[in-house]
Amino acid sequence: MFRNILVHIPSERPVRPVVDVAVALTIARRSHLDAISIGYESLSAAGMIVDGGGAAVAAVLGAEQERAQERANAAIAVFESEAKLAKIAYGTRTIAAIPAEAGQSISALARLYDMTIVQQPESATASYDNEIPQQILFNSGGPVLMVPYIHKGPLDAHHVGIAWDGSRLAARALRDAMPFLMGAKAVTVIAVNEEASEASSDQIVAHLGRRGIAARAQRLTTDHGQVQGAILSIAAESSMGLLVMGGYGHSRLHERILGGVTRSMFDSMTVPVLMSH
Repeated sequence: MFRNILVHIPSERPVRPVVDVAVALTIARRSHLDAISIGYESLSAAGMIVDGGGAAVAAVLGAEQERAQERANAAIAVFESEAKLAKIAYGTRTIAAIPAEAGQSISALARLYDMTIVQQPESATASYDNEIPQQILFNSGGPVLMVPYIHKGPLDAHHVGIAWDGSRLAARALRDAMPFLMGAKAVTVIAVNEEASEASSDQIVAHLGRRGIAARAQRLTTDHGQVQGAILSIAAESSMGLLVMGGYGHSRLHERILGGVTRSMFDSMTVPVLMSH
């Protein structure tokens, strides 16, 4: 029931959208909230040293680690100020790490929580913070609530949309989102280009009805490349405050690559999205 929540506080981007959602959700759910911020170390400075040997390299790396830690501390201080004002149960953690290790560290930590809250990547901003949401989605084993960087205020989950295609990942996301669905005033199952199957949108509506959740199905047909846009259009027209969907990807040379609809949602989401992989 989302009693133990983790939130990633960016150290290189504005933090207000994710802080506001995380704190308000913690209050509403009477949860415990832990916040982590990562300061990213650059190894390029050490590579610029020609003379001086190991001592000089160690000094440069030490200074870079200190600067990275300061960036993480500054970001977490913004969160802690809001958490104290809200009088929630919370904890904080800051680390300095090279980018290659940062995603592994926070993903391992996220496995201990019911849900992790992250901020949508922003392609116009060059930041290692943009890489963290994808790392957590594929490696944490739990649901990820992604908050758009344009979002303001708390999460409004009164009307929840479920992007349904009958797949295992969609089913996983549906189960992970159950605490939100149980409290929603309206639930819409969105089926784009639906094909006949045992796990149809009508079957999901019936399944939710047996859980006491009154849902309706909305079906539409569109070009394959327009699926994400169609889902977001329905969300806007129906004033949905939360979308639920599976987080799709495939492995290439042991790296997780986002699937088409998931990648488009990462780029263009206009409402918070709960994803599961």
